[in-house]
Amino acid sequence: MTLRSFRPRALAAVSLTAVAALTLAACGSSDDSGSDSASGSDATRTVKTAMGDVKVKKAPQRVVVLDTAELDSALTLGVKPVGATHADVTSGFLNYLPKDQVAGIEDVGQMMTPNLEAIAGLKPDLILTSKIRHGDKYAELSKIAPTVMTENTGYPWKENFQVHAEALGKEAEAKMVADGYADHVADVTKALGGKEKVAATEVNMVRFVEGADIRIYGKKNYIATILADVGLGRPAITDKAKDGFSYDVSPEKIDLADADVVFHSTYGDPKKSKETETTGSGLWKNMGAVKNGKVFAVDDQLWIQGIGYTAADKILGELHKSLAK
Repeated sequence: MTLRSFRPRALAAVSLTAVAALTLAACGSSDDSGSDSASGSDATRTVKTAMGDVKVKKAPQRVVVLDTAELDSALTLGVKPVGATHADVTSGFLNYLPKDQVAGIEDVGQMMTPNLEAIAGLKPDLILTSKIRHGDKYAELSKIAPTVMTENTGYPWKENFQVHAEALGKEAEAKMVADGYADHVADVTKALGGKEKVAATEVNMVRFVEGADIRIYGKKNYIATILADVGLGRPAITDKAKDGFSYDVSPEKIDLADADVVFHSTYGDPKKSKETETTGSGLWKNMGAVKNGKVFAVDDQLWIQGIGYTAADKILGELHKSLAK
């Protein structure tokens, strides 16, 4: 079974026809209270956010997103932002996103230091971000446009997606996306031998980070939720992760990352992140996963930084391809 034929319902299957039908249905609904025009384009809705209730347009047209999760959410829901911050990568916008979808989006600065003047110049009617990233800039951002912030990013990505969908007026599309993801998860689990077999396979995710220790990812982060959805087992070492996020080790303790299967990614320079040193060491080469050919290098931008349903769909495809070997 090839990967292409295996994916019965990629998130891109939210077709233009379906989206158009949903849009027409929404336009034809009777819920236009508060509108100052016949089209309802000036109508507002109240969205519950990490900073309190925020009134936003029912159909925002000029959206600015300030983090990778929000960019993934918007594009997944068929909304091209007018502006977005860039991640700290050479490609600017993360490389797993289709180039035609990000083409024309104005770069408004690095993720943690967005250019407020550039954002204001785009005259947005909605800004999407999170409190953990830009809570200190909320007052300034709110003066530019209604700003919808989730509390955090990463682990609660599915809940955050629903907030993004509500702010964008795309709840119906969001349900289609979530249902498609659930279908894809079920198909991956089945293709890998079913729940019992999958649960017996212990998987670790290791990240080499420039300027930091090596991270063995725990159970409370974005990638962990995808592994859990498929039903994959996790080694006991993951229970030692600080706040459930990661258990950090030096190259001299990399053997603690051993599992039936090990995925690893690199953020930054391979030498400065200790990837080169670690993967060339005897400890690494003697791990069971390495000896059994069950270690897979994956794209950090996709597996760690993307945080959304479009990224998750691609990760599911790669999980199937790797674990089916």
